[in-house]
Amino acid sequence: MTSRFTRIGLIGRFEDARVADSMASLARHLLDRGLGIAMDEAGESPCMPPGVQRVPLARLADESDLIVAVGGDGTMLYAAQLAIGRSVPLLGINRGRLGFLVDVSPAEMTSSLDAVLAGDYEEDRRTLLAARLERPDGEPISCEALNDVVIQKLDGGRMIELETWIGGAFVNTHGGDGLVIATSTGSTAYALSCGGPIIHPSLDALVLAPISPHTLSDRPIVINRDSQVEVRVASHSAARAQVTFDGAVLGELDRESRLVVGKAANVITLIHPHGHDYFRILRSKLHWGRSARNAASQD
Repeated sequence: MTSRFTRIGLIGRFEDARVADSMASLARHLLDRGLGIAMDEAGESPCMPPGVQRVPLARLADESDLIVAVGGDGTMLYAAQLAIGRSVPLLGINRGRLGFLVDVSPAEMTSSLDAVLAGDYEEDRRTLLAARLERPDGEPISCEALNDVVIQKLDGGRMIELETWIGGAFVNTHGGDGLVIATSTGSTAYALSCGGPIIHPSLDALVLAPISPHTLSDRPIVINRDSQVEVRVASHSAARAQVTFDGAVLGELDRESRLVVGKAANVITLIHPHGHDYFRILRSKLHWGRSARNAASQD
């Protein structure tokens, strides 16, 4: 059977020796199978075998049928930005710490990738956020995010007050360090540390989670994914905020600007080995049920 994937893009941080070793091992394995391999031309790794095509990073998704991200969730989010709008699926090899998105272990990476190439895999389509930062002195700045859009204060030692509207209706003025707007995928990231709920990726929902709220009654809320969220700095607030998407900086939010966040038209497709179990990943990463008595049985 002819594989759907014949050109594989590899992405990872070569500064991490474990990542570089895994990428070199994957490259040799895939080249032995007669597949095309592409990677960022700026990456330097003496252990990469000859035959790997070096391309500009901006073209990596265009030169690939499948992108394999080696590292942690941050690497997967970076790869997702390259794949947005290009219909290129992503497979994650976990060389990071938590790894909710990168679910293939290094010990199983070649066998899992062989299974994917043979057509034995599951597709998992994840929704994206679309954010637009509107400023009176320039063109709007836009982005799309797989995990979250975060508004966080820039001025240390000073609380920021953010006003939120959902679907044109005023919701609240949030006093604290900022606000996280997360997809269901991002509910296990920054929003979780803010007390937000874990939302199964199959649910079309958004989470609004205040960061270190000044008032304990200011709690996270869950809304429909189709909702449009608007955020402004309150007119009486002297603090400024920075807007980031999946960890990358979008721009600065001040009292003359507004941020609009809603559903993106694009989606990202994740590839999982057959038998992918979301709840097993939660048990493993969050150490559910772990104790000296049952740790072995839960692994």
